[in-house]
Amino acid sequence: MKDKNISRRSFLKIFGAGTVATAATLVGCKNTDKAGKQAVSEYRNQVEPPVGKMTYRVNPKTKEKVSLLGYGMMRLPTKVDKPDEFDQEMINKQIDYALEHGLNYIDTSPVYCQGKSERCTGIALSRHKRSEYLVATKLSNFNHDYWSFEKSKEMYLNSMKELQVDYIDYYLLHAIGGGMEEFNGRYIDNGIMDFLQKERQAGRIRNLGFSFHGKKEVFDEMMARHDEFRWDFVQIELNYLDWDYANEISNANVDASYLYAELQKRGIPAVIMEPLLGGRLANLPQYLATELKSHAPERSVASWAFRYAGSHEGVLCVLSGMTYMEHLKDNLLSYCPLVPLTEDEMRYLDKEVAKKIVGLENIPCNDCKYCMPCPYGIDIPAIFVHYNKCKNEGSLPMGVGDSEYRKHRRQYLISLDRVVPRDRQPDHCIQCGQCEPHCPQSIRIPRELRKIDEMIESLRRDPLGLGVNDKK
Repeated sequence: MKDKNISRRSFLKIFGAGTVATAATLVGCKNTDKAGKQAVSEYRNQVEPPVGKMTYRVNPKTKEKVSLLGYGMMRLPTKVDKPDEFDQEMINKQIDYALEHGLNYIDTSPVYCQGKSERCTGIALSRHKRSEYLVATKLSNFNHDYWSFEKSKEMYLNSMKELQVDYIDYYLLHAIGGGMEEFNGRYIDNGIMDFLQKERQAGRIRNLGFSFHGKKEVFDEMMARHDEFRWDFVQIELNYLDWDYANEISNANVDASYLYAELQKRGIPAVIMEPLLGGRLANLPQYLATELKSHAPERSVASWAFRYAGSHEGVLCVLSGMTYMEHLKDNLLSYCPLVPLTEDEMRYLDKEVAKKIVGLENIPCNDCKYCMPCPYGIDIPAIFVHYNKCKNEGSLPMGVGDSEYRKHRRQYLISLDRVVPRDRQPDHCIQCGQCEPHCPQSIRIPRELRKIDEMIESLRRDPLGLGVNDKK
């Protein structure tokens, strides 16, 4: 971790670990030792989702039925007594429960969860008949060393080994959008795209597509070359905030309304990622959460985002990383069966709720951990998630004029130390900038870390909220 020139190979080996950041997403300013209990507080009186009621969409190519809810294996549960180890028993239990309730689409990647997601997923799924599930994984050859044909092919073949399958239902070029030079280097110049198309013809890849983050011109080029590549599906980020405001939040992102419309024109099914924006649409400010609850007291805040994504007819499947059984059950309730949003409800989320969220001016971190690992050990996602959560709760200490400054100051500093260890906090950032190019949301990470660090330093030096410049 002391080598600031850490390679992307190391990234591939250890990316995705970060259950600390996952816990931060769930509990924000709370003590992460109680993450499980606090994460399920909204579901205390949760009812059991019905069996046999899952809503399905039909793949136009294969004519197979795909569950509207897909299981994203990016944030797997860990053992309570050994938080660095993934809880295979719980993973098995949750996969069993999901399949029992009709979920059949499972999404993973070679780089998720310290590179262990595919293996954990394969163990859980191998206990079931191959016909009971559809598995999706990715060619995650981010590291330049993996741009060679041999290394990319090795990654593809290893996925089947780890997943214990002899064919992959949905195979994706992972997170394209950085630029056409990068796309050509990863997939075209090395010949791997020709190989994958041949694998599709042979039936070892049943559907070939890509997941998209980034530049509009790359997406447009992929659409223009649809006749050449024959995309069977495309994975995009779609939710009621990104529908019209993705580009406003970050000018490097593309509005979901545009991406979805372009896929619809060509009859390409959309698989949806980030329906909750890494938990941001489940952890709304209290006044917004209360507003949504007033419209549907029996539903969770998260269910609004899931119903929004599922209400678009061109959506084949909506992915969710479900660390806790309670999240799995709640999402199943949203889709067993789906009750589509009305036009008024869609407009309410698009035009009213989304606009209010944009006005919060939060750091647009989705807790995807693509920025990790930091060569200096900084837990970037956990810091941003903690800051956003406290800001949304109205508990950020505001200094002069804040009648509860001392309370908010103490709460922020103590909760930060609980969520992020001292040696992983923003004061350790040297502004090397290695994280920034990997952020799908194009966050200026070093700048945001510096701003938070300056705020923290001010809080530690100004216990009375007098303003640093006023102190003698």
